[in-house]
Amino acid sequence: MVRFLIPAVAVLLFLVEPEFAMFSPIEVKGQIFYLVPRFLILYLIFISIYYSRQRAVMYGLFFGVLYDVFYIDIIGLYSVLFPLICFLAGSIVKVIHQHLVVTTTISVVLVAILEFILYQFFYLIDFTTIPLSDFLRSRLLPTIIANALFLMILGWAFKYLINARVLQRAREVS
Repeated sequence: MVRFLIPAVAVLLFLVEPEFAMFSPIEVKGQIFYLVPRFLILYLIFISIYYSRQRAVMYGLFFGVLYDVFYIDIIGLYSVLFPLICFLAGSIVKVIHQHLVVTTTISVVLVAILEFILYQFFYLIDFTTIPLSDFLRSRLLPTIIANALFLMILGWAFKYLINARVLQRAREVS
């Protein structure tokens, strides 16, 4: 049963992200902030760190293609970035301890890198004209804070679910 729970959670997060995006932008004291939920990539990073880098890269490719098809008109952007982020997470963890706090920090930093790469790409093709300082203040920082809060709330659940699958897999092998 746990075998199907990991991809089911990924599908659920893929479907829920746009619902949370409806809460953005928010206005605080006359300033507008954009919160971009990146729940799925955070979950894929956890899969890469605690379960299997190869599986996370495959999930990243699959969901990256879905992102490209359903959410943006540029095919290939998320299809490349999601697997790349998963690969980086799995590679980083080989030299750094897998503690939940460290994993959360790595995940948030990788989401920040993802957002920055997306901004640079969209700025390069003139899809956005937001200056870098405005991007950092009104989009990147609020996105990092929102996704860090999400991980603080559900990071332990992700780790528990993935570790349950690892234990089940170990029992199946032996």
